[in-house]
Amino acid sequence: MKTTNKFENKKVLILGLGKSGFAVSNLLLKLGSKLTLNDKADLTNNDQAKELEASGVRVIGGYHPLDLFDQEKFDFMVKNPGIPYDNPMVKKAEEVGLPIYTEPEIALTVSEAPYVCVTGSNGKTTTVMLTQQILDHHLQKLGHHAYAVGNIGVPISDVVQKATKDDILVVEISSFQLLGVKDIKPKVAAIVDIYNNVHLDYHKSFENYVDAKLRITQSQTEADYFIANFDQKDILEKEKERTQAKIVTFSESDSSADLYIGNEFLFSHKKEVIKKADVKLPGVHNQQNCLVAIAISQIMGAENDDIKAVLTTFGGAKHRLQYVMTLEGRKIYNDSKSTNIEAASVAIPAFDVPEVWIAGGLDRGFVFDELVPLIKKHVKSVVLYGETRYLLADAARKAGVKEIVIVNTLQEAVPRAYELSEEGDVILFSPANASWDQFRTFEDRGDYFVKFVKELKTK
Repeated sequence: MKTTNKFENKKVLILGLGKSGFAVSNLLLKLGSKLTLNDKADLTNNDQAKELEASGVRVIGGYHPLDLFDQEKFDFMVKNPGIPYDNPMVKKAEEVGLPIYTEPEIALTVSEAPYVCVTGSNGKTTTVMLTQQILDHHLQKLGHHAYAVGNIGVPISDVVQKATKDDILVVEISSFQLLGVKDIKPKVAAIVDIYNNVHLDYHKSFENYVDAKLRITQSQTEADYFIANFDQKDILEKEKERTQAKIVTFSESDSSADLYIGNEFLFSHKKEVIKKADVKLPGVHNQQNCLVAIAISQIMGAENDDIKAVLTTFGGAKHRLQYVMTLEGRKIYNDSKSTNIEAASVAIPAFDVPEVWIAGGLDRGFVFDELVPLIKKHVKSVVLYGETRYLLADAARKAGVKEIVIVNTLQEAVPRAYELSEEGDVILFSPANASWDQFRTFEDRGDYFVKFVKELKTK
């Protein structure tokens, strides 16, 4: 970790005691800051809050004390990325001109290790995991490591304290986090894709969402690299306007891009990298994720043997088209991270065999007509649950699906899907909806799906 007095004696307001709030608090304490932490939740019996209090942090839980800004002059706020900007504490901070950051801004400022950043609407976690494993395969030859951090679930603040200048951080960074960064400067930044109808409840408009994503490159210079999706032309034009970095493009099929998917191979700068058939992850979208990982890894020094070693063995990130098991000849996949229509639209065509599709979840007012052509081509039966089950059933009927089963819960859906399947089929759980009608998070939903599948095996 870099030595700095930038944060010494600074009065900092931490808003939100999540995983990142706890981690950045501990980091700032080591850097000499004076902290006040506020969370709307009752923190009376919270072990992390007690630990921070014992370290000298002023902890205020159970409400948002707006008069705190009158009582004390803070230097800046570090906000949990999930807290919206219309939160009263955030609005008050903006009114008094207080700088508002998220955890990546603080942690990456003191990172001794070089870092790369990846964002996107879909595919960023898989891309980060692929990149980290490729770079780690490369660095281990030299006795060093690559670390996957950030929105993937590992606070950057924890890892920067141990990562050296010879290691590499592979940072997954969300649009929520990016709104709170002013001056991060990744050696390589990548935007996998940007789709509409994603997080608009938070960002209020697609333009705001795109602007947040583009913050990943705003401080890069001509000495840095920016990986861009060649097929999303409108977004690419905006990226060209915003970045100063060298642009490296990737495409699903266009050989004009720097990296692209050919008939038989994945190509990088006109050179064959790996046979498509040797990539373990299913689906064209995962081949695109591989292209981004290849581009980043090559820039950061990895070689083809590192790339092949990972792409031929990596079976998928948890809850992201994750292979669960083969049961009586049926391959079962958990794609609980499919929280929107776009995610389902890349999961459904990932297989070349008949699919029994399980879907459903929170009703956000969308219809599913854009999935109709994919359902018609790939899906033989559907089992639908949750608030959107009837809307999804309407799309399935339009696609000509003959077997449409409506149930109330995911627990009911899993055995019904198995009953509808045959040897050689894929059972695909790709909900196309947020989880919050029946589950706390998509991770929670995916864990339950795997549990229900394992219960099938024991019957």
